[in-house]
Amino acid sequence: MSDDLFENTPTSSGDYDASSIEVLEGLEPVRRRPGMYIGGTDDRALHHLVAEVLDNAMDEAVAGHASRIEMRLDEGNRVTIADNGRGIPVGEHPKYPGKSTLEVILTTLHSGGKFSGKAYATSGGLHGVGVSVVNALSDHTRVEVARDKTLYAQEFSKGAPTGKIEEIGSTPNRRGTTVTFVPDTEIFGDRKFNPKRLFKLARSKAYLFAGVEIRWKCADSLTSEDVPAEAVFKFPGGLADHLTEQLGGRECVTAQPFAGKQDFPENDEGLQLGSVEWAIAWPLYSDGSTSWYCNTVPTPDGGTHEQGLRAALTKGLRAFGELTGTKKAKDLTADDIMVGAEVMLSVFIRDPQFQSQTKDRLTSPEAARLVENAVRDHFDHFLSDNMDRGKALLGQVMERMDERLRRKQEREIKRKTATNAKKLRLPGKLTDCSGDGEGETELFIVEGDSAGGSAKQARNRKTQAILPIRGKILNVASATADKIRANSEIADLSLAMGCGTRKECDPENLRYDRIIIMTDADVDGAHIATLLMTFFFQEMTEVVRGGHLYLAQPPLYRLTAGKESRYARDDEHRKELEETVFKGKKVDVGRFKGLGEMNPAQLRETTMDPETRSLVRITLPQEFEQRAVVKELVDQLMGRNPEHRFNFIQNNAGDMDRDMIDA
Repeated sequence: MSDDLFENTPTSSGDYDASSIEVLEGLEPVRRRPGMYIGGTDDRALHHLVAEVLDNAMDEAVAGHASRIEMRLDEGNRVTIADNGRGIPVGEHPKYPGKSTLEVILTTLHSGGKFSGKAYATSGGLHGVGVSVVNALSDHTRVEVARDKTLYAQEFSKGAPTGKIEEIGSTPNRRGTTVTFVPDTEIFGDRKFNPKRLFKLARSKAYLFAGVEIRWKCADSLTSEDVPAEAVFKFPGGLADHLTEQLGGRECVTAQPFAGKQDFPENDEGLQLGSVEWAIAWPLYSDGSTSWYCNTVPTPDGGTHEQGLRAALTKGLRAFGELTGTKKAKDLTADDIMVGAEVMLSVFIRDPQFQSQTKDRLTSPEAARLVENAVRDHFDHFLSDNMDRGKALLGQVMERMDERLRRKQEREIKRKTATNAKKLRLPGKLTDCSGDGEGETELFIVEGDSAGGSAKQARNRKTQAILPIRGKILNVASATADKIRANSEIADLSLAMGCGTRKECDPENLRYDRIIIMTDADVDGAHIATLLMTFFFQEMTEVVRGGHLYLAQPPLYRLTAGKESRYARDDEHRKELEETVFKGKKVDVGRFKGLGEMNPAQLRETTMDPETRSLVRITLPQEFEQRAVVKELVDQLMGRNPEHRFNFIQNNAGDMDRDMIDA
């Protein structure tokens, strides 16, 4: 599909013809649909602009061309980020005669030096949209480039240049790129940058690459007790220094944290694949946290690098348990090891793949293998070099495992009691699991009898139960209490869970370890999933808070070339596969209209098998005070007032438009 964005604009007569099609060129799509590029126009999106520019500067540092970065916040919502790297090229671009390369980069989507891998081995920017998007959404942008001992500058407004690039003069002692921008109030309204948030961003970036120095400056009027006017960040110990600061004086299971760094091996072409750095500690009397990064970009939803670390730690502790004669260690899970730990993981890899433009989740499949292989050997040494340390950690993790198994047994007893003693009270459509096999029990909520039939054949009968529902369930956010109680689908869901609702909701009585919403990978499926998430948020909040609710990730396409087949989650993933795995090949593309069209083997492989599937856990903010913010958002988007939904759709319809065009 073209990068241009098409819109249906009815003519005054109401006809739909060629004149109804509007073509948005250049950076117009960004200004019309900012949600497609930065996730919206809220505070998070506003601060994402800074992250995009800072990531470019960090890429220069990681590539070995810059040692210093400066971030400055001034009055008037003005941010400046400068590095002492190579500087953006300023010569005329061969493809655009009369335009400087700087202007092309700032005004053209999908332009940059990170596609071929020649200018940057690893980088946070991939698609060539970062700085051009910042430019498009800024009222004023000024870029200064010090290159070859000469200073150049060019200014822009709302994505368009206000003049040609200028040669300012000689600058023998300066090099690199400086970007200054002021976000456009037409896009972001009166939202202002949060000095504390930007200060923490600058500090965290310095931890992620030990060789860089980041200088922070802030206007005096914007300083506070937590935000100084000036600061310099440089941490030779990298993530280990960050972990030490995070722990403070807290006592941990092991006196020394598990920290280290390892380069990945070279590929068949002799190219370095990247590296991984980690720092982990297990506090004794407090909860921990997790921080995941790829190429210095935060990936709050984790991803394949997280999977690799979890596998390395799990296999390492199981092996250590076998070495020390602790037979029960074979039952350890990654959650037994990770829950409560302070975990920091940073990877640098070539051509990473993310779930979206905002890069919240890493999806590169090779990252899991690279991280696991790199970390595993170090963890084995960490445990066995000091047997007392290894035994202390194993003992603490075993206690958590015993507690998990005890609670599971209690739930199983309650579940079997409910099954045997109150069998008639369970929904007739529920196909229950036996619950006496290995592994945790799961309930798949599926859409319709057709999908339910495929899921029943694809499931593991011992651990996986199936509950089909009829289409779009009641929107509980806009329904009265009497209407909710009278709804048969809601009643079936409540009975299947067995844990009560609202104030009576007790996750300890939940009959399954995981509740998995499995709907079609289309707009209707997304709507049903949204209604179900609304139900659980309102009626069974503590089930969500306890981490029991998940979204399945069924594929939308199957791509086949010869004997090789791959599944694609969505159009973006399909495009990635066509440009990488199937590049230059004739590809046969099949689209699944629904889960019911997939044969049981395909459904098992892609969506239900714990070894090959991908789940998204639905969570609530960790701090209870934030629940009101989430509830307000749910009420606005799912409640009775359609005006709130209309405004949200206007601001976030880009992805929907693109899906409709592709379809």
